[in-house]
Amino acid sequence: MKIKLFNIVFLTVLTFSLASCAQSTKEAKVTASTAAQVKELISPTDLNSKLGDIQLVDVRTPGEYTSGYIKGAININSGSSTFIADMSKLDKDKAIYIYCRSGSRSGRAASKLQKAGFTKIYDLQGGIMNWNRSNLETVK
Repeated sequence: MKIKLFNIVFLTVLTFSLASCAQSTKEAKVTASTAAQVKELISPTDLNSKLGDIQLVDVRTPGEYTSGYIKGAININSGSSTFIADMSKLDKDKAIYIYCRSGSRSGRAASKLQKAGFTKIYDLQGGIMNWNRSNLETVK
């Protein structure tokens, strides 16, 4: 009788444990797929066609920004301690377009923005270097 009761308890605990693991895995997959939808790379030509009334942010340092930036871009340095506070002044529900020199910093900035609640982030593929290689105009 004791062995039968032990088997029932053991099987019940095992069943609940497996169900919990399956749910955690499912939630992780949903989170990962949602993350992939939030940030998207955009080509220089596609970004150029959208210039105008968009939220465009150059996440480089102020010195890099003044050496040449994309028309309409504001500068919010991703390395600044006030980066998220400064970015939070923008509309989180509106698409935001970001870039840096080569795409590395803007990729990290996109992750920070996603955690801060931005819902649609476009990251310029290859940064302003790729923009320049595409012979697109910058402001100095």
